[in-house]
Amino acid sequence: MQTVDVLVIGAGPAGTVAASYLKKQGYDVTILEKEKFPRFQIGESLLPCCMEHLTEAGLREAIEPLNFQKKTGAAFMRGEKRCEFLFEDQFTKGWTWTWQVKRADFDSKLAEATREKGVDVHFECEVTAVQCGPEKQIVDYKDAEGNAHRIEAKFIIDSSGYGRVLPRLFDLSKPSAFTPRGAVFSHLEDKNRTETASNNIFVHSFDNNKSWIWAIPFSDGSTSVGIVGDREKIEALAENNGEGYKAFIRNFEDLHGRFADSQLKFEPRAILGYSIGVTKMSGEGFVLSGNSTEFLDPIFSSGVTFATASGLLSAKMTHKHLQGEAVDWKKDYEEVIQKGIDVFRSYVSGWYTGDFQTIVFAKHIDEDIKRQICSVLAGYVWDQTNPFVKKHDTILPTLAKVIKMKEKAEEAGQS
Repeated sequence: MQTVDVLVIGAGPAGTVAASYLKKQGYDVTILEKEKFPRFQIGESLLPCCMEHLTEAGLREAIEPLNFQKKTGAAFMRGEKRCEFLFEDQFTKGWTWTWQVKRADFDSKLAEATREKGVDVHFECEVTAVQCGPEKQIVDYKDAEGNAHRIEAKFIIDSSGYGRVLPRLFDLSKPSAFTPRGAVFSHLEDKNRTETASNNIFVHSFDNNKSWIWAIPFSDGSTSVGIVGDREKIEALAENNGEGYKAFIRNFEDLHGRFADSQLKFEPRAILGYSIGVTKMSGEGFVLSGNSTEFLDPIFSSGVTFATASGLLSAKMTHKHLQGEAVDWKKDYEEVIQKGIDVFRSYVSGWYTGDFQTIVFAKHIDEDIKRQICSVLAGYVWDQTNPFVKKHDTILPTLAKVIKMKEKAEEAGQS
């Protein structure tokens, strides 16, 4: 039976960041990944904050030669209204740019770079059973040929993403409080792209804030285009090989014919009911990271940043644990990650209630407020000096209410 110091489940951003960091500390680390890479994945628009995590794990340099599309901000649109945030003009001092990536290439390169650091990475290996204890963890898995294997580890980091291996095996999942939603998406040729549009993700809100479209430009001239809405709407758009999706993006008025004659790179795909949480993020002999913890909603592109943030922090806590230091997993890990999740939860809620749009599409938006919101959109959701982080649960609805009252008073004064 193979024995290792740390077993990481999943070779996505959370798993590779965790494994690479621990390898730098001198541990024997193995990754088991269920899929064969390269594989398609959504979550293509990164946030600047994750560049810090990739750098600390020693992985950013491996990504740079791929020449992904540089992302300098994000633009939100609704009808004729538009608000663009530029990361160079934000409240928190940090990275001012990141990338928009095809995840098949991005994740494959992360896994390759992690393997080059000396981490054993095994693809097409499905974890079937896990036994946890105070000193050793026993994991059973099957390889691509169906052969059974067993591996012993001192500790497990579950970074299995949507596979949610340990939440599934240990019955840790809990339903999300959000309305069940879904997304239907594809990659399209983007011949009508403008120079401005080539830099940033564009988000188009419609259907009274219940639905939205993303457009994520790539460096090869193609663009990821997705529609998010309630489950029934997405199911209808995805029917008949996505005929409804194709018609919608080609005729959606706010896109001004950008994709009217674009060819799809692959048939539309759909994902439904993606929002989910967990009852706890750690337990005897294991910790969860990435989407194995909680996934909220794709609206603010927070998925990869939470993956790299939790992957890095889980690795640091595991290092302390294996060094014999006392680790308060609840306080030092779960509560830290939960704080970031809760900030974005408030913004996701604010998007669907319309409070976020009321603020960013206001006739006059205070530049300091815009910079503070921009830092949240850049992923710096742990900066407690930012009022839009510290007071996240009340500041959006309160400010939106004030703006509505002020604009109503202005309209009354003009009549």
